[in-house]
This record gives sequence, C-alpha cells and structure tokens, in this order.
Amino acid sequence: MNVFELTRALVDIESITENEERVGNALFAHLSELATRHGGHVERLPVEANRFPNRFNVLAWWGDPVVTLSTHIDTVPPFFASREDETHIWGRGSCDTKGIIASMIFATEELLTEGVRNLALLFVVGEERNSAGAFEAAKRPRGSKFLINGEPTENKLALGSKGALRLEVVASGRMAHSAYPELGDSAILKLLDALNTLRHVALPTDPILGASTLNIGTISGGRAPNVIPDQARAEVFIRLVDDGNATRAAARKAVNGKVDLNEVLFVPAVHLGSLPGFETTVVAYTTDIPSFGESWGRPYLLGPGSIHVAHTSEERIPKREILEAIQIYKRMVKQLIQ
Repeated sequence: MNVFELTRALVDIESITENEERVGNALFAHLSELATRHGGHVERLPVEANRFPNRFNVLAWWGDPVVTLSTHIDTVPPFFASREDETHIWGRGSCDTKGIIASMIFATEELLTEGVRNLALLFVVGEERNSAGAFEAAKRPRGSKFLINGEPTENKLALGSKGALRLEVVASGRMAHSAYPELGDSAILKLLDALNTLRHVALPTDPILGASTLNIGTISGGRAPNVIPDQARAEVFIRLVDDGNATRAAARKAVNGKVDLNEVLFVPAVHLGSLPGFETTVVAYTTDIPSFGESWGRPYLLGPGSIHVAHTSEERIPKREILEAIQIYKRMVKQLIQ
C-alpha cells in the first residue's frame, strides 16, 4: 500500500467525531505491522471511557520518544468517500487530516529504515469538537521533548494559531398574544439587540496572528409567528489572538446583563516556534496544541493541504504535498532529535 492508497483507505472509513472506532482499529492494525517490522510498540489509550467504552487514541513508539508526530483522526460531517485524479485525492478528511496521517506514517517508516529511533506516532480523537483525545493524552505523557502537530498548512511551519471562544447567548422574555405586544417581553428582540452590540465590540489584534474575528453561527427561538417569544438563543464563535480575558470582559460589558452569556468552549491563542530552513505561515484556526500543553513537548504545527477546502464539499489534498510532507517531517524529526 503506497501513501496515496493509505490516504484513500483512511478517507473511506467514516470517522465523524465520536465515531472514530473503525479508523482507530485500522490504524492500530497498520501500526502493529510497522511495529513488528521495526521493534516498536502500539497501544490503544481509552478516551472518555465512562461515556464511550470503545473510543481511544492510538500511540505507537520506538525507543524512548524524543519527537512525537501527532494529528487527529476524527472528521466533520457529512461523510463522503474518496476519489482520485492526477493531482489530488478528494474526500472527507483527505486534508483534515487523513493525508497528514499517511504522510506521518510513511515518514516514520523511512526514518526507522534509516536507523532513526526515539520517536512516536500519536493519533487522537475529538479534535473537531472538544479536543477530548488531546486532553486525555496530556494526562499520559511519555517523555517526548517535541510534538509535531499535523494540520493543513500547505507544508509551511506555522508560527502561531488563533484560539477560540464559543459563547451561548441566551435571552428570556414573556409570552403574549402578538396582537398585544405590550403585554409580553420579546426574547428575540433582546437577543437581536445583544448580537448587534456584540458585532460592534472592538476585538484585540496581534502583530503576528492578526485580528480577532467574530461569527454568529446559530440563532433559534420563539414559539409561533403569532406569539411574543419568551426564549431565544444564539451561538457566537470568536477567533482569539490572545488569552481571551479582554474579549470576555468586553462581551459581558456589551450585553450589560440583558442576556446571559454562557462559555461553551475556550482555547487560547498560541505562538509557536520556528526551525531554520522551513517556510513559515500563520493560521487562523484552532488546533489540539493548547489542549496538549507541553505534556508531549514543545509544539510545532505543519501539514500538507489547504485549510480553505477543509470542512467543505470540495475537500481535497494535493498528491505533491503529501509526498513533500514525508520528506519535511523526516527533516524536522532529524533536526529535533539530534
């Protein structure tokens, strides 16, 4: 199985978040063969076992890990199978991140064949929702000094990535007949006023990461067109460029207690290191890196593919970048391990 065949085989296993068991088993089997050939070890690491008895991360290692190559195995919905043309592999997860997984595995096999040891592969669940796999892995470090995290960066080394602040905005009111609006209190109007205020909050900027951004992602509420609504809610997603404290404070000041703000998710922005000889970039999305902390070592972020097609119906990854990534990961490992 070559690297393109492995990419397609992984894409063709549906692994939407919380349904990663089949792809995890496939990776465990593939890495077990690699471990047998090169004297390594493979382990399933349970994740949220009280809720998901068959959910796990996959860890393979050779010697005492100094460098760990890691990415996530879950995808966003909807699933669609792979296809291939002369230049690209298409399908859900092709660039985010199953082509990356294949590149990391082939880079590791070539390194082992060349006699390089003291490295690990760590594939985690849940990145697309709450980084459950990375949080669980952070509790079980194995002494690794460096973590190379894979996300689509077009094979450029990311100097930083934005964080995330997800807020649920909840408005309450009083129902009434719509012919007599003065007898009610519209939760939807309260919500719309709050969202409009939030849209105009001045958000922080960072000289490397750029500007924070705010997206109103969902809105729901009301009972019927002829009823003054007593409840309404929305979800707001802010891409952070700092620790989020100033943004939290500004959001609460803006709504001034007229609605409730519930924090659903928080991930701080991170600044990452560079290495000599690698082209660099900055990314606006959030990764597993803050959830790992430095439990698996100093983090770096790089992978083939473009984030601009991830999560879309046109998701694909250039074959050329998959091949390039194998050699780039090898260079990174050798540079870090010496």
